[in-house]
Amino acid sequence: MKLDIVRGAFLIGALGLASYCAAEWSEPDAGVISASSGMALCPVPPLARQPEASVRPDQDLLLFIYSLSQGMGSRG
Repeated sequence: MKLDIVRGAFLIGALGLASYCAAEWSEPDAGVISASSGMALCPVPPLARQPEASVRPDQDLLLFIYSLSQGMGSRG
């Protein structure tokens, strides 16, 4: 086979595959996001309604972050 024929067949195959992929591509519609039961919001589980306890960061957090930043630099 000549090189021109092989190039043409490859180009036709590549364009055919690209057009097939473009035809099969599906993006979610707005209908996927909308609620079907008429509720505007998702129901919240009872455990999620309880207030969370305040979380205090560890006292060594600043030291830990400082040691991480010092370890990343180049030593020369």
